Formats: sequence, C-alpha cells, structure tokens
Amino acid sequence: MIEASSLAAAVSALHAGGVIAYPTEAVWGLGCDPDNDAAVAHLLRLKERDPAKGLILVAASIAQFAPWLERLPPALHAPLVASWPGPNTWLVPDNGRTHPLVRGAHDSVALRVSDHPGVIALCEAFGGPLVSTSANRAGEPPAMSAAEIREIFGDDIDAVVEGELGGNERPSTIRDLVSGRVLRG
Repeated sequence: MIEASSLAAAVSALHAGGVIAYPTEAVWGLGCDPDNDAAVAHLLRLKERDPAKGLILVAASIAQFAPWLERLPPALHAPLVASWPGPNTWLVPDNGRTHPLVRGAHDSVALRVSDHPGVIALCEAFGGPLVSTSANRAGEPPAMSAAEIREIFGDDIDAVVEGELGGNERPSTIRDLVSGRVLRG
C-alpha cells in the first residue's frame, strides 16, 4: 500500500500541473494529468520520449474512462470489461477526447484499468485517469525503486508516491481493440 502523506502530496502536485513518480504493477511509472498540456509536454521531455509514440492512460475503474469510451460500439466493450482490472492495455479508437500529446501519431488511445492498490488509490484521489509511462529515459531500463527515481530524475519530479511494486514480471500486454492484434506481449 502507499503512504497517505505521499499520496496527498502527489495529488496536490498533479492538480498543480506536476509530474509524479509512483509504483505500478511491474515497474515505477511517471504520471501527470492527461488534460494538462504543459504537464504532458514536461513528462515527455523528462523521458526524452518521441511525442509521436503516445502515452498510456491508467484508471481506477472503467467508469473513469467513460469520456474516452463514448461512441464506442457496444460489441467492443466486452473485451475491456472481461480483461479489466488487470495488466491489459487496450488501444481504443480515439473519439476526439484524447489530448494530441497523449495520443501521439495514432488514431487510438492506450487505456488500462489497474489492479494495483496504489494506482487505484492514486487515480481515485486524483479523480480520474493519469498518464502512466515507465519511469526511465528513452532507451534506458525502467526504475525499480523510489531511490532509482531520485537518481535518474532528481528534482525534476514534483512528487514521489512511496509504495511497493505489484509483483508482475512484465509491463502490461498491449492489444489493439479493433483488430485484436498484440503489440506487446
């Protein structure tokens, strides 16, 4: 579980447009408010990530993704409901709701409903989904501890949520919702 004081500091940083680090199911992640242009741009700069690649959004529940799932054909809801919460990221056709820096050069948005208690608590306390990307610079291995976060990013991170990783050996599987194709296994 995560520490209440670090959760409160992280939520405050998120609402102020900051970038935070937090433990996820398999690795440490970086996150921010997906609707804050400056925060998303700052996160991409920190990671030295090509903006065309896009980013994943993580939520505490499928209900938090309701605005992103509007106009999605009912038949496409079934795979989401069957696989969430859990380590399954789906590329969902963008309905125009997603910030261009989150979507990248794609016509879809990557969504995951987490089963990690800390991520759930963070998204619930924030009041919605967060950007979730591995905490590393492009091409480098992801951070596996709060100490590594501080070593890699120093004072460029606005808050670090103290907690434990979820124990998964690999990051989430990524599948295209329309085609069913697996992009990351």
